[in-house]
Amino acid sequence: MEAGAATEYRPTIKELPTSERPRERLQSYGPGALSTAELLAIILRTGMGGHNVLALSSSLLARFHGLGGLAKASLLELCQERGLGLAKACQLKAAMELGRRMLIASPDDRPQVRSPEDAANLILLEMAFLEQEHLRVILLDTKSYVQAINTVYVGNVNTALVRVAEVFREAVRSNAPSLIVAHNHPSGDPTPSPEDVHVTEQIVAAGKLLDIDVLDHLIIGCQRYVSLKERGLGFK
Repeated sequence: MEAGAATEYRPTIKELPTSERPRERLQSYGPGALSTAELLAIILRTGMGGHNVLALSSSLLARFHGLGGLAKASLLELCQERGLGLAKACQLKAAMELGRRMLIASPDDRPQVRSPEDAANLILLEMAFLEQEHLRVILLDTKSYVQAINTVYVGNVNTALVRVAEVFREAVRSNAPSLIVAHNHPSGDPTPSPEDVHVTEQIVAAGKLLDIDVLDHLIIGCQRYVSLKERGLGFK
């Protein structure tokens, strides 16, 4: 520290006015009124020497570039951050996992897919942060309610490696009349490649032979997606 430099004083959460404390704000206004940093602060509960928990939460979001980066971070990476020990890192990972599981509807409350956006909303949060390509199939019943979401492949999604038969295996087994294919681009850019279009053409053609309607192929990127059906790519 330079000579004569003043140490910045940061009040603790208890020293903040009641109207500015995250927990009290949640009680008064509901969780939707809180910032991401405030919600993280409630999960972490305490800060560290010289920094209250709000400051710690804000620094974590900046360090990992938002919730997406925090979701990607490993337990070891979180433990290495100043102000986070194993307990706090586990709390964060548990909260992220609960959020992911909320996307999976219970059997008694199955979502209905009426549009590409409906389908993307089922998988976007989880698939956007996968570090490898995953190919998933959303199986639908005759009224477009989701029967299941299955991972059929992990790795590079291309015609040399993907066996089209695997895409339809569970659909045939469960007698699903239609399905939606989805895979992610770990780069975060969902722009379809020529290989993506070629894979789609093969899947659509196989679906016609099996009398299973391939409704769409979604490519998942960072917080966004592309519908090949909407773009007229791979569907005739």
